[in-house]
Amino acid sequence: MSVIPEVKCRRCGESFSALRTRCPNCGTRRVSQSGRTPGATPGTVTGTASYERAETNTKWQMIFGLILVVAVILAVIVMVSTSLNGQDVGGSRITNPPTEAPSATPIYVIEEAPTPPPTPTPTVSEIKIFYYEKELEDFTMHEGDEPLTIKATVFPIEDFSDAKLTWRVDDDSVLKITPSEDTKECKCEILARKNGGVKLTVSCNGTEHSIRVYLVA
Repeated sequence: MSVIPEVKCRRCGESFSALRTRCPNCGTRRVSQSGRTPGATPGTVTGTASYERAETNTKWQMIFGLILVVAVILAVIVMVSTSLNGQDVGGSRITNPPTEAPSATPIYVIEEAPTPPPTPTPTVSEIKIFYYEKELEDFTMHEGDEPLTIKATVFPIEDFSDAKLTWRVDDDSVLKITPSEDTKECKCEILARKNGGVKLTVSCNGTEHSIRVYLVA
């Protein structure tokens, strides 16, 4: 550690030896600080005339400040009292009944509630017929077969989950159809064979889908 103290340049902040009179970085002259303690002013020395005058001025300042605070408090009290009196007078005027009845009867206009916009009717995109999980385009039934139950699905499903379907066959003398209560399924029962089969159709909201059922011996 160096025994020679260092000082910091008051302009650039660079530290350098206290033996130098100028900063080696920017050339600023070093200003040595005085070690003397400033003497007391006459006003702070007890017993002097300046001290007595300072004491007198302080007392008058305290008295003046106290008077000013009291004046402000009184002004606030007067303002609040005036405001309360004004409210009382205004309130008494409002509660007075009218001296004369209105000459004309007011007319009340009842506006009609706005009509909500109509809800758009969903459109059926397609209908498919299934036997269990298999989609059917046509199928064959033989005389003596047990009744066959098929199912129809309307798309989009979320818009037609509760839709009612209509089932029909172009010749009910050879194929008997019995729709379920919710119309989603239909039981088919062969009554007789027919060359070329019959057309089975299911419809919903104006859209329909048909398949052919072949009836053989």
